[in-house]
Amino acid sequence: MGSSINGGALLFLLLLAAISASSTSALPEKPTNTSGQINSNSVLVALLDSHYTELAELVEKALLLHTLEDAVGAHNVTIFAPRNEALERDLDPEFKRFLLEPGNLKSLQTLILFHVVPARISSHSWPSSRHRTLANDHLHLSADKDSVKKVDLAAIVHPDAVVRPDGVIHGIERLLVPRSVQEDFNRRRSLASISAVLPTGAPEVDPRTHRLKKPASPAPAGSPPALPIYDAMAPGPSIAPAPAPGPGSGKHHFDGHSQVKDFIQTLLLYGGYNEMADILVNLTSLATEMGRLVSEGYVLTVLAPNDEAMGRLTAEQLSEPGAPEQIMYYHLIPEYQTEESMYNAVRRFGRVRYDTLRVPHKVVGREADGSVKFGQGEGSAYLFDPDIYTDGRISVQGIDNVLFPPDEEPPTSSQPPRKPHAQQPKPRRGKLMEVACHMLGAFGQRSHFTSCQ
Repeated sequence: MGSSINGGALLFLLLLAAISASSTSALPEKPTNTSGQINSNSVLVALLDSHYTELAELVEKALLLHTLEDAVGAHNVTIFAPRNEALERDLDPEFKRFLLEPGNLKSLQTLILFHVVPARISSHSWPSSRHRTLANDHLHLSADKDSVKKVDLAAIVHPDAVVRPDGVIHGIERLLVPRSVQEDFNRRRSLASISAVLPTGAPEVDPRTHRLKKPASPAPAGSPPALPIYDAMAPGPSIAPAPAPGPGSGKHHFDGHSQVKDFIQTLLLYGGYNEMADILVNLTSLATEMGRLVSEGYVLTVLAPNDEAMGRLTAEQLSEPGAPEQIMYYHLIPEYQTEESMYNAVRRFGRVRYDTLRVPHKVVGREADGSVKFGQGEGSAYLFDPDIYTDGRISVQGIDNVLFPPDEEPPTSSQPPRKPHAQQPKPRRGKLMEVACHMLGAFGQRSHFTSCQ
C-alpha cells in the first residue's frame, strides 16, 4: 500500500485549508480550538503524508477524514500509529479481510478511532494512567523500569515521530484491537465455521456398490486416501462420475491444480519438454485429472519423454480415439519416486515392476549404465533428466523415449516387414519307415514297396 493512494485525500485537505484561510482573512480572529478547520501544518495532514501509509489508507477506507478533521479542529490529539510491517505481514490475513469487508465498516471505524486520544500526550511527560479514546474505550499508558513506554500491550518504538501544533504521532510496534472488534470478529468466524458444517446422520449410499456406506473412522489430514487411485480416476462416459473421498474428509488439504500448473511451467522453463506439456494441457484433459487426484491426497510420478522422443511418434499412433490418453497413462506411476529411490531399488532387486495408470500394464525398470532403464528392447528408455520437478506430491523424471506396453511395441522401421515366398511343404516320412526302407534296400527288395519310392 503506497503513499500515492493518499494523494487525493491530502490534496483535499490542503484545498480545504486554503479556502478556510482565504475566507477568514477578513474576519476577526477566533481561537484555533473552536474553529473546526485544519491547516497544512495539521497533524492529520502529516499522518496522510507520513511513512505510516498502511494506517493512512485504513483511515480513508473507514471514511473517517471528516470525523478526524472535527476532532483535530476542536482540540489537540495523540495518534498511536502502528508500523507498516504490523499491518502488512504481522496481521492475521483473515482478520484483515474481515476489516475490509463492506459489512464490517463499523468495526473498522472503531478500530481506527481506538488509536486516537483527544488529548496531547508527549513522550517527555508520559503519564501512567488510562485515557479515553475517540472510540469511547480506554487505553492504558504505562512505563516499565527500563523506561520502555507502552500503550496497552504495544511498545512505543518511535516516540514523537510527528509533532505538530495540534497534535503528536507516536509509532507503536503492533495494532491495537479493542475488545468489541475482537468479539465481533470471533462471532463472525464461529458462525462461518458452523455454517460450513454439513448435516450428519443421514445414510449415504456408495455409488459403486449401491450399498449403505459404513462410517469411516476419522483420519488425520495428509493421510493416504481410503480408495486406491484407480477408483478415484474419472470414469468413462458410460457411467456417472463418483466422488472419491480425500484424506480423511471431503475437504481438499492439497492444492493439486496449483502443483500441476507449477510442474507444467517447470517443464516449459526447463526446456526440451514442450510436447509433453502440450499434450497434458491441450490435446488431453490429463492436467485437470492429475490436479484433482493430487488434491484428494494421491501422489504421482511422471515419466516425461523429451521433445526428440515425442517427435518420433507417428500420426497414426496419435490419431486413434483415446490414443494420447493411453500413451500418457502408461507414463504415470501412482507412487512418489525420485531418481535416487528408483536407482537404489533397481540396484538392489535387479528389476522392479511399477504400476501405471494404464491398468493392467506395468513398466519395468532395471539398472543399466549407472542409470535406470525402462522397458525392453529397442522400445526402452533411459532416465535422461532426473528430478526435473519434485514437491512431495508430484515427481517428474525425464526419459529419452516414449514407452509402450510389451504387446504394443511400435515397429522398428517405417517399412512394413516383407512376407516370405510361399513354398510347397515337403512330405516327411517317419523315422521308423525310413529305417525299414533302408534295410529293404540292402536286400534288394526296396522297389517292391510303393511307400519306399
